[in-house]
Amino acid sequence: MIGLGYVGLPTAALLATHGLRVAGIDLNDEVVAGVNAGTIHIVEPELEALVRAAVTSGALRAFDAPRPARTHMICVPTPLAADHSPDLSYVDAASRSLAPHLKPGDLVILESTVPPGTTRGIVGARIRERGLVPGVDVFVAHAPERVLPGAALREVIDNERVLGGLTPACTARAADFYGRFVKGTIHRTVAETAELVKLAENAYRDVNIAYANELANVCGDLDLAPWEVIRLANRHPRVNILRPGPGVGGHCIAVDPWFLAASAPERTPLIQRARAVNDARPGQVVAEIYRRTKTALEAPRPRPQVALLGLAYKPDIDDLRESPAMLIAHTLVADDRVDVLLVEPHLHSSPIDACPLVAVNEALERADLAVVLVAHRRFREIDTDRYEGLETLDCVGLWS
Repeated sequence: MIGLGYVGLPTAALLATHGLRVAGIDLNDEVVAGVNAGTIHIVEPELEALVRAAVTSGALRAFDAPRPARTHMICVPTPLAADHSPDLSYVDAASRSLAPHLKPGDLVILESTVPPGTTRGIVGARIRERGLVPGVDVFVAHAPERVLPGAALREVIDNERVLGGLTPACTARAADFYGRFVKGTIHRTVAETAELVKLAENAYRDVNIAYANELANVCGDLDLAPWEVIRLANRHPRVNILRPGPGVGGHCIAVDPWFLAASAPERTPLIQRARAVNDARPGQVVAEIYRRTKTALEAPRPRPQVALLGLAYKPDIDDLRESPAMLIAHTLVADDRVDVLLVEPHLHSSPIDACPLVAVNEALERADLAVVLVAHRRFREIDTDRYEGLETLDCVGLWS
């Protein structure tokens, strides 16, 4: 398992409990040492106990470089470059480091989310450079991950999977492997289709979120509650509007549509427009915070205290990747027009220098304005009436 992140580590631990001996590969020495000690570096329910059991049994060990194996899974990051183009350097580096360890009969699976053509053009190409022919000497396939942080252990097993090989023999070999532990239906196709399917899934979700966010903007102009409008609209049997929020985060929905757009920039105006709508939301939340705190009025006056509830990109996890809440927090801290009180119950320390985390009760007692950015379960039972003079801005409909 090359890459022990939010997908690689849960998958490695599950494979190790399904009768396989697993070598987890990661370039981060702290991650390698932690896994070998039976600890984890991410928040995922039940994962640490599973890793500890797998390590104790000898079924799972972590290393800092690839090793010989029968099956090789690549689960490395695929971030965006500054121009929104896909950065495939990690996939290329993993393929280069793996290729010398391959032997005839091995299976190589790319799980990282990538633009169409990557499995064939990068992974397959690095293997061919070693004199091995995909589909003849080794088997190469793409199997896009479909797990939700916070439910990864269940979804690795239960979700349906799409597998696409470089040849029919590659697809069949990958299907045999996933059939050992996946309970969901396995759908066979070609590599390029499997690559595009994952991008299509997340671009679809991004477009629908953009509609909800745009509708929330309209409601703001009309001084209407978007949650009530959406709730009543969804009573129609063929309408299912999603919930608006402060933006879109995570490594998938905020990133994958750009991969699709990069593959066909002239054919994806709707997808690119949806990205623009969702990327604009954090700035709109910041503007509303300033409006609520009236920081544009006459000075001098004490700076308002603003409590930001939640920094993760989605509820009940510690994952900050592409988090719109983090962008809002950074903007407010850097602008220095308000005093920011950061509240994130899933983190032990603040991700922003010189702005420490504050317990939720303390933050609400001190704040002039409480802004709900993430619908953590711990925030749902807050009784805002207990805090005299506290104004609220609920960006996720948690208290509405």
